[in-house]
Amino acid sequence: MEKGIFIRVAIVEDNAPVRTNWARLVSVSSGLRCVGVCANGDEALLRIPEWKPDVVLMDINMPGISGIECASRLKVQLPDTQILMVTVYDDSERVFQALKAGASGYILKRTSSDEVVAAIRDVVAGGVPMSNEVARKVLQAFRHPSPTGQPDVALSERESEILALVAKGFSDKEVASHLAISFDTVRWHLKKIYEKLHVRSRTEAAAKFLRAK
Repeated sequence: MEKGIFIRVAIVEDNAPVRTNWARLVSVSSGLRCVGVCANGDEALLRIPEWKPDVVLMDINMPGISGIECASRLKVQLPDTQILMVTVYDDSERVFQALKAGASGYILKRTSSDEVVAAIRDVVAGGVPMSNEVARKVLQAFRHPSPTGQPDVALSERESEILALVAKGFSDKEVASHLAISFDTVRWHLKKIYEKLHVRSRTEAAAKFLRAK
């Protein structure tokens, strides 16, 4: 199987029936391929780096190593892998913890099967999938001003333009189209933005931007 023909998805979930349902959903969805499932964070940290998936569906609330800690440690090893947190909780504190850990999106377990598949495709395309409930909570929290009211680093004019669009929810392709630059140029600028802001995902970069507004 060539990477790029299928979106390679790994699953981390301690509940066996849920784990089986997610694997079945991914397997029957066009353009997706389940490369493996893990029952806990320890297993995920051992096996997922070998699989190198494009997306990880990660349960946030597991015994032992939590989904948030697991996501943080996986992002160090697999910075290009997108981690989509799935949980029954929708409180903003858990959202912040997931974003800080490097999560690229966040949906609720009651999200429909079609929406889960759409979220997987969206996150690979550069989007930031979130349920409407979670998005509202995140935006409300981000509206609180930062202690200084200013960004802690200086971005170039182009970097600021790109980050502003990312904070509005634009995908990388949409940013490229809006600014009339190439997709690769957007990705290059985002890499520099991440380095300057000391973040590991577009979602965390957007969070810093919005907190500074």
